[in-house]
Amino acid sequence: MARDPEHTSWAGIGRWPLSVQWALLVGLSAGFCVVLTWAGLPAALLLSPMIAGILVTTSGGRPRIPAGAFSLAQGVVGCMIAKILPLSISGEVVGDWPLFAAGVVFVIAASGLLGWLMARLRLLPGSTVVWGLSPGGASAMIVMAESYGADTQLVALMQYLRVVMVAALASAVTHFSGVGALHEVHAVTWFPTVDWPSFAGTLALAILGPLVAGRLRMPAGGMLLPLIGGVILVHAGWLTIELPQWLLAISYALIGWRIGLRFTRQLLIHAAQSLPRMIACTLVLIAACGALAAFFVVTAGVDPLTAYLATSPGGADSVAILAASSNVDAPFVMTMQMARMVVTLMLGPAMAKFIATRSGIA
Repeated sequence: MARDPEHTSWAGIGRWPLSVQWALLVGLSAGFCVVLTWAGLPAALLLSPMIAGILVTTSGGRPRIPAGAFSLAQGVVGCMIAKILPLSISGEVVGDWPLFAAGVVFVIAASGLLGWLMARLRLLPGSTVVWGLSPGGASAMIVMAESYGADTQLVALMQYLRVVMVAALASAVTHFSGVGALHEVHAVTWFPTVDWPSFAGTLALAILGPLVAGRLRMPAGGMLLPLIGGVILVHAGWLTIELPQWLLAISYALIGWRIGLRFTRQLLIHAAQSLPRMIACTLVLIAACGALAAFFVVTAGVDPLTAYLATSPGGADSVAILAASSNVDAPFVMTMQMARMVVTLMLGPAMAKFIATRSGIA
């Protein structure tokens, strides 16, 4: 009788004191950050913790990011997005609404069609692929998948695998496109002079937004509410968003660790047979979105890197960090990403349920 991988005797670095595991996680993150920054890759502060988290947890490590800390990090990223969105964003959306509508509809439709096809071909078990490829909030997709009998472990792996792959590929495209990072390492001021009233207001927004979202049980609300609140407050002249680099670095690390630490050794063992097909499905979805980006470049004159990031089917928070650290049209990127996130959160679960039910695989 085969042993359950969750109960094998192998523990790896899990035998080490938790404080040592955390020290290893932080040390690896710092080391990778130096290497990736030296190599000129943008968003090294996000990618490095991701890589370190994957290495530590697949080696048996047990560090975990508290939900409250992760929510606060999302709140900070929401404030960061609000800061980079111009006050004229609503006018831009109205003027380019066919472009944004096409981008949102295409990515959602492509993920649904690919999920249906992969499920019909029995390339992945049950309706797992339908929920796993849905470009909505990972937590919402996982909860819905469990309600309809899908393998939630595989759904979670597909969701976070897509985020990691999109972030890594987008970072590489950003680097090799010649656009490069927005700031050089020596130009970063880690501890600038802080406007304390503005900083206090920004922190309040980053904290209260996730708290309200949690009470209202809003998927991705931890980032959406500070973003919306920040845009409104800045537009009204009631708040100047103040985000020192050290706070952004901590927030990026928390998000990167949260994603990377999901890739436990037990989960990868559980998904070993399906992993190559998961990667293939994700690459096909990324390629489809890349084709949409090329269409935007040719028909609308959007610069290639902006189009690529805007259409990337990854996590909105990771794409926001990439956009903020690169020479791209960040407002365009984030408007497209946020529009898709909102639509997917509203329609994604129902669409995934419809596809799974109508294809006879739910």
